[in-house]
Amino acid sequence: MTYALAEHITAFSTERHCTEQAAPYDGFNITHYCGDEAEHVRRCREQLCAQLGIPDSRLIVPRQVHGVRIEEVTEQHLGVAFEDTDALITRLKGVCIGVSTADCVPLLMYDQGTGAIAAAHAGWRGTVGRIGVLTLQAMQEAYGTKADDVSCVVGPSIGPEAFEVGEEVYETFAEAGFPMNDIAYLHPATRKWHIDLWQANVWQLMQAGVQENAIQVSGVCTYMNHARFFSARRLGINSGRIFTGIMINEQ
Repeated sequence: MTYALAEHITAFSTERHCTEQAAPYDGFNITHYCGDEAEHVRRCREQLCAQLGIPDSRLIVPRQVHGVRIEEVTEQHLGVAFEDTDALITRLKGVCIGVSTADCVPLLMYDQGTGAIAAAHAGWRGTVGRIGVLTLQAMQEAYGTKADDVSCVVGPSIGPEAFEVGEEVYETFAEAGFPMNDIAYLHPATRKWHIDLWQANVWQLMQAGVQENAIQVSGVCTYMNHARFFSARRLGINSGRIFTGIMINEQ
């Protein structure tokens, strides 16, 4: 799946497709820390780099921990492992940054004013922690980004119909100041809360100054479309991952 942000920007989410790997890793997976065999990850990574036209050292896959740590990718960081990192920012050309998900929300950002890009991992904890807003702030501090110059993508992730949560998760969002009437509903049959992580992230980005018409929401639920995209709720946490990446093309 690809996203239109600008002619010189490549933005995408990988799909499972079919590989020879056994379930639950039977699909295209470049994430090295989800339990997949190293050789399978290497082959998938090699294929993606070939499609992007970049060497392996310029494909950056951080190890995420459901936190809000954000790192800048510079020439000095190429080939370095980004541990405990849930968002990346850069202005380097020909470097693909991204995040790994399997129901969590991947966020991509492009600043048309400064040319900077970002990728962030917003699970429900990251969403509550406002990692989208913190990523925008990191871009502002590093590059002088203005929120109204930024275009965003909310990639494939679990949708509100499938994201059933306990009372404690609902209360965590409420205590964090989210507009619960807009992002949550009580299922009439199960009496369980459902939260719309897509709208929760759109809301916080708009609160930070991003224009509503500059936010693309894929609207694809990974739980409902698990044959096309990896879903941890369907397959278990030890399964493959979607990689949602963004790159400034060499011109």
